[in-house]
Amino acid sequence: MLSLEEAQSRAQDLVTAARKAGADAADAIYACNASTTVAVRLGALEDVERSEGEEIGLRVFIGQRSASISASDMNPATLATLIDRSIAMAREAPEDPYAGLAPEDRLLRKRAPSLDLVDEEEPEPAALRERALIAEEAARSIPGITNSEGGGAASGRSQVALATSHGFAGAYAATNHSTWASVLAGSGADMQRDHASHASRHLKDLDDAEAVGMRAGQRAVARLNPGKVDSGVMPVIFDPRIGSSLVGHLIGGMVGPAIARRSSFLLDSLGETLFDSKITIIDDPLLLRGLRSRPFDGEGLPVERRALVEDGVLTGWLMDSASARQLGLEPTGHASRGGAGAPGAGITNVHMEAGSLSVGELMADVKRGIYVTELIGMGVNGVTGDYSRGAAGFLIENGAVGPAVSEITIAGNLKDMFRTLVPANDLMFRYAMNVPTLRVDGMTVAGG
Repeated sequence: MLSLEEAQSRAQDLVTAARKAGADAADAIYACNASTTVAVRLGALEDVERSEGEEIGLRVFIGQRSASISASDMNPATLATLIDRSIAMAREAPEDPYAGLAPEDRLLRKRAPSLDLVDEEEPEPAALRERALIAEEAARSIPGITNSEGGGAASGRSQVALATSHGFAGAYAATNHSTWASVLAGSGADMQRDHASHASRHLKDLDDAEAVGMRAGQRAVARLNPGKVDSGVMPVIFDPRIGSSLVGHLIGGMVGPAIARRSSFLLDSLGETLFDSKITIIDDPLLLRGLRSRPFDGEGLPVERRALVEDGVLTGWLMDSASARQLGLEPTGHASRGGAGAPGAGITNVHMEAGSLSVGELMADVKRGIYVTELIGMGVNGVTGDYSRGAAGFLIENGAVGPAVSEITIAGNLKDMFRTLVPANDLMFRYAMNVPTLRVDGMTVAGG
């Protein structure tokens, strides 16, 4: 793995060489990931894996024509070939009136903010093994657990460097630590599976391994002996670990490329009230130790904390430079980029602000409904907003969570769901996207 200084220098050198070879403009991105993972099953070591990979991507422009290419070989001869091929490809590419680097006057010129993303502590494989064993043992200790898919622990580091031919150069690193367990309860056809996990940038922020394992075991046992549900229209309560998917669908409709292609269910919703006026959704790339924090976007633009939905109102689109040009707007610092291909648009650390009701109060008046803990399938139409997914969870009767249910389908339309959505007050920051428990009224539930 290159040092940050070496990575930034390598990207800058590649851009400089591309310009000398005839490119009108260029940018290069270097990315490296290294991780160690230890997996155990039934109290025995199952696998120890060490992986490390690096990639550098080059994008060149010849007028309004562009091409991108990437390589995992950092040999100077390979990079020289990379340049020649990318320029040859660009000369044969169709013209794109929206192609180009980010606006030069918008580039991050100040020193990149420090976001405390790097933990200097790197656990040895023996420590990872111990953590994995503790998590799995805790899960298997829950009465009713009959088998295990295993437990695991991992530690890793990633580095990113970006350089452009019009003046941006930056690099940052981040570490990650994680623990997980997956177990089964019951036997035969009645067997149920569930899991738990946690990840953090710093080891001291990671959940205790025993607590992770116990959550996995308790979740699996709670799902035993699921019943069926009579079909009907009723409230659906989304557990926080899967409720974030609703915000994910919202974001999928907000990205600039989808708006530019006119393929979003939110196409005519800019400035509209989509949610109750008490709901605000935040994207915060500058969150200290955040799982998706970053000091600049994939085009070298500065990033900032922003309300995606404020007081229920959709505030704007999430745009890279190309989609912004196509829409006649300005990029928003949401460009995301892999090694090959043009930048797209995406979010960082997102959360929905907590509501005022406790979870008990949220469901107190529910005569009959569903508390969903698992969603199955991908039945969401991003163009129309139609929503239909398989689900499992628990029956709610007279305001109380009752027996497990499975093999059900919940359906609606995302816009209708957003209008009736009510958040509880139990927001916790555990993932890259966080929501409290969510209630959505008027959903169609079909029993198995």
